[in-house]
Amino acid sequence: MGAQWKQAGREANAQKKGQMVVKLVREIMVAAKLGGADPDTNARLAAAVEKARKASVYRDTIERAIKKGAGLTDEKVVFETVVFEGFAPHKVPIVVECLTDNRNRTAPEIRNLFKAGSLGQPGSVSFFFNHCGVVEATHTDANRDAEGDAIEAGAQEVEPLEASETPAGQKGARFLTELKDLDAVSKHLKAAGWNVTASEMRYLAKSFVELSAAAHKEVVDFLNALDDHDDVHHVYAAMK
Repeated sequence: MGAQWKQAGREANAQKKGQMVVKLVREIMVAAKLGGADPDTNARLAAAVEKARKASVYRDTIERAIKKGAGLTDEKVVFETVVFEGFAPHKVPIVVECLTDNRNRTAPEIRNLFKAGSLGQPGSVSFFFNHCGVVEATHTDANRDAEGDAIEAGAQEVEPLEASETPAGQKGARFLTELKDLDAVSKHLKAAGWNVTASEMRYLAKSFVELSAAAHKEVVDFLNALDDHDDVHHVYAAMK
């Protein structure tokens, strides 16, 4: 099914990597604020920390972000989630999630980036997507019954991860859940031996817009411009 749209070659660019680290640290802070400082009981935080470690974020930076987010320092975390909906060029539906500490700054800047497309009102394109919980995980047992674990955990659906997302010799799966069940499913899978690498709410496209090669490049350029904004946390697009 429609995984989050991904930017080609993002990690290869040093500036992009710096932006990625900032966004990963911000996600850690928000996860700790919402669910507490213990990754063993906070699936979202555990997944955020795992991503940060894979991106070579310093351990001290991760620990500071957790403490700040959990309110264990004098600094307050004031980030809020703001969602924008609209169309990229060629009528591709998109949903943009931002984590911002200043909505009045972020909104006009995102509105300006949408000039190449079309910014809509809340709810104008979200019906093109399923808003659900997504747990991505790997298991050291390549023959592990992911479908059986999905049923026991309470997931609604399961699909294999791409080979590039799964360590050699392991099993990789993406579990889809109801939003309210995300944390419980994550914890159940972890108890069943799965290494949870993502535990978050996402917008998954119900169908995809067919594009020519030239149109596809134009849309990707538009999505890259959005993703380059410091406050943009996730970009979801109904395209492959």
